[in-house]
Amino acid sequence: MDHRKGPRRRGDELNQAIFTAALAEMTEVGYQRLTMERIAERARTSKASLYRRWPGRAELMMDAVLHAFPTVDDLPDTGVLRDDLLAALRAMAAALRSPLGVALRSVIAEINADGEAVRRHHERFIERRNKLMLDLLRRAAARGEVRPGALTPRVASVGPALMRDHFLGQLPHLEDEAAIDKTIIEIVDEVVVPLVRAT
Repeated sequence: MDHRKGPRRRGDELNQAIFTAALAEMTEVGYQRLTMERIAERARTSKASLYRRWPGRAELMMDAVLHAFPTVDDLPDTGVLRDDLLAALRAMAAALRSPLGVALRSVIAEINADGEAVRRHHERFIERRNKLMLDLLRRAAARGEVRPGALTPRVASVGPALMRDHFLGQLPHLEDEAAIDKTIIEIVDEVVVPLVRAT
């Protein structure tokens, strides 16, 4: 379809269409065969529109992943720290096993040779992930379940870092859900809850 024949989209509406198209295209053809031209065609926009926003596919896919990654508002507020932590890590595990995770691993592999891109990835994805956990801990601290001294980015990063190490050492699509859930429960019960719990 000629993008010029449809209604003109801008801003968030156009970005949403591009992110949806990018993830769908990557799921269909894989990251290695992903092209900006096919993403533009699928999103019914021009390739120039993509290049005005992103210098290449790695940056575009990073934004698409970040846009789809869960936030604390997407998670249930169970009223119990342990259950909130389990919900958050289960959502992260589901994302890592989905096409989002495939995209993220592919982008990381592509940008590893570029020090500036690695720094941007850390700032944007890692800090976003840690903010989710820190927001969750702040919510629990307001209920009196978390000690105030635990409300730091470093402490918030512990659970997700252990999840990342687990997934980097595994083939997530081959590991059954029961094994992944066992790992998540161990991370929460053996590490995160004892680390942050109010005395």
